[in-house]
Amino acid sequence: MHVETKLVQAGVGRDEKTGAINFPVYYSTAYRHPGVGESTGYDYTRTGNPTREVVEQTIAVAEAGDAGFACSSGMAAIQTVMGLFSQGDHLLVSVDLYGGTYRLFEQLLTRYGLSFTYIDMRETDRLAEAIRPQTKALFIETPTNPLMQIADLAKLADIARQHDLLTIVDNTFLTPCCQRPLELGADIVLHSGTKYLGGHNDVLAGLIVTKGAELTEKVKFLHNTIGAVLGPHESWLLVRGMKTLGLRMERHQANALQIARVLREHPAVTDVFYPGLTDHPGHEIHNRQASGYSGMLSFRVASAEQVQPFLQSLGLISFAESLGGVESLCTYPATQTHADIPKDIREEIGVCDRLLRLSVGIEHPDDLIADLTQALDRSLAVAGGVVR
Repeated sequence: MHVETKLVQAGVGRDEKTGAINFPVYYSTAYRHPGVGESTGYDYTRTGNPTREVVEQTIAVAEAGDAGFACSSGMAAIQTVMGLFSQGDHLLVSVDLYGGTYRLFEQLLTRYGLSFTYIDMRETDRLAEAIRPQTKALFIETPTNPLMQIADLAKLADIARQHDLLTIVDNTFLTPCCQRPLELGADIVLHSGTKYLGGHNDVLAGLIVTKGAELTEKVKFLHNTIGAVLGPHESWLLVRGMKTLGLRMERHQANALQIARVLREHPAVTDVFYPGLTDHPGHEIHNRQASGYSGMLSFRVASAEQVQPFLQSLGLISFAESLGGVESLCTYPATQTHADIPKDIREEIGVCDRLLRLSVGIEHPDDLIADLTQALDRSLAVAGGVVR
């Protein structure tokens, strides 16, 4: 079956007693044992919950993995995976990276003896030079957040295997509807389920998918031991969101492509970053490893003075953090998602004070384009007519 069908059928047929199509929410934290040494398969909700299990099995099937693990947030999922590493271990990480991940790595995990080197994953020929004896894994975003840089996952995974490294991929932007890193050689896939998988800006969640029996057992132990698991109600909301993921991704992508083409023609905009544009760097690699482009794009305005009037002039589109919901959101990475990355590092990699990130929703594209156009026009007027 296609992944869209698998997602729609999440939980269907699992409640054999009642035949409920919509799998119920199990709030119980404890489960009665039939006898000494006997179990129904559930003992304590941190270790296993029937509703959470539906989410975990669904994402595992969708990502072509061996097991899924639902966490209380995307950051909790990353923290759980980081439990695989020990003091002195080193990881190679995408240089253009979500700011929250950078904060976790640099402000917390370095205190426990892990170290991280940030490299351009597009330059696969230089990857081997960065590998140390202590290097244990690659941590990859593709497309990256927020500059949409594209890395060759199959090639990176091959290099990782040659050096006995794990390949960890954050697949939040594309979801399994558009890209399945495990099929390209990755070992672990991560998601902020808060984003496209949930899809309605109403649930905080993170997901881990593993490939391989030994690795799966290690992550299972960490998931239960650390205990940052997803609650039953949030699990139910996430299942509900995932059922419509296929349809939503089609509309997100169609809208984003139209908007990207309009933005690149507007005099207030100097750069547009969207993998669906044929001249986007890495477009051919992306097409080889993915089947879609998602609804995420970024763009630069001509001057930093345009940012404030542009954001204040938006009417339909909300100036807010997060992404992947049905509603369109615009984010200013310099002060929001990437604020914890030092300014000199941000600017060196291209996350400057002129960059805006747009999560394109599923509204009618004409309405979104009209809102963006009037806000950009207003930003030019207030900034004194600065043009590229």
